[in-house]
Amino acid sequence: MTYLTVTNAFAMLRLLPASDRDKNIEILALRHQITVLERQLGPQRAKFAPADRAFLAALLRPLPQETLRRLRLLVRPDTVLRWHRDLLKQRHANASRPRRPGRPRTVRSIRLLVLRLAGENPSWGYRRIHGELTTLGIKIAASTVWEILKAEGIEPAPGRATTTWTAFLRSQADVLLATDFIETVTLTGKRQYILAVVEHATRRIRVLGTTAHPTADWVTQAARNLAMDLEEASTKVKYLIRDRDTKFPALFDQVLSDAGIEIVLSGVRVPRMNSIMERWIRSLRRELLDRTLIWNENHLRHALHEYEQFYNQHRTHRALHGAAPLRAAPEPVTDPIQLAHLDIHRRDRLGGTLHEYHRSAA
Repeated sequence: MTYLTVTNAFAMLRLLPASDRDKNIEILALRHQITVLERQLGPQRAKFAPADRAFLAALLRPLPQETLRRLRLLVRPDTVLRWHRDLLKQRHANASRPRRPGRPRTVRSIRLLVLRLAGENPSWGYRRIHGELTTLGIKIAASTVWEILKAEGIEPAPGRATTTWTAFLRSQADVLLATDFIETVTLTGKRQYILAVVEHATRRIRVLGTTAHPTADWVTQAARNLAMDLEEASTKVKYLIRDRDTKFPALFDQVLSDAGIEIVLSGVRVPRMNSIMERWIRSLRRELLDRTLIWNENHLRHALHEYEQFYNQHRTHRALHGAAPLRAAPEPVTDPIQLAHLDIHRRDRLGGTLHEYHRSAA
């Protein structure tokens, strides 16, 4: 007890001449050193992170040399002073270093335009894109265009001339047809095969027929009927997409080839190559076949005829901006009086399976 009393008394006498600011600094320094020691695993040498060095150097630098030597630090006072000198050197070095060496970065809008031109025109090289930018009044070096494309993983040379399937469909949509067989079963368990064709540009659907036995003669006759319908409608068709189903005989392709229509085969088990036709088949099943009990082949023909008219004349399509294949989108109602008194009538098809809504004539 006597030893502890004397020790604490001398400690209090040592702290009396010190100011509150020095005491607070000493306390913070000692606490931070304890934090550093707590992070160590085992009896290892204390390791100061760069953040620890910066904190202690900034905290202890204002203290006089006598106070630094009196503190119970894990490092020598000279080490703390060296840390402070290193911080000053690093600060001056960062201040004298240029922030943006070389040429300024290309404006983001120009970079996006370069990437857009490259994406929309796969056959263009960086020189061709640079020329197009020049016609738009955008002054930029050809080497900059090259660097923008290279940074995005796009080859600057016009080696991207290979036409993709998506680009082919978009460029030839006005002269494209797609066809496929749809399979369904009647209540009697009899399997029926539906042959339909869709126009890519207008989304118009043509149901060529349904049969329980899609023989080569039946499919060939359906091709002849299609060719005559297209000729009567003055529809210019150059390509027809179909899968590799064996139900399509060689005469089917021959009849359409004589009519000037080239057959394009989709890949094996690649439904996305005939996506528009596959999407219509999904709509047919969800809106008709899955909601109607088909009694026999005659009933199926009647239901398909009703659905074909509903699909072509009334059902809206996002690809057509709300229009139907054979009907333009009506003018929106803007008159407040008409909006306040809407008179809408419903027409049912197939006993209410399909609903059509119309405004009453004024």
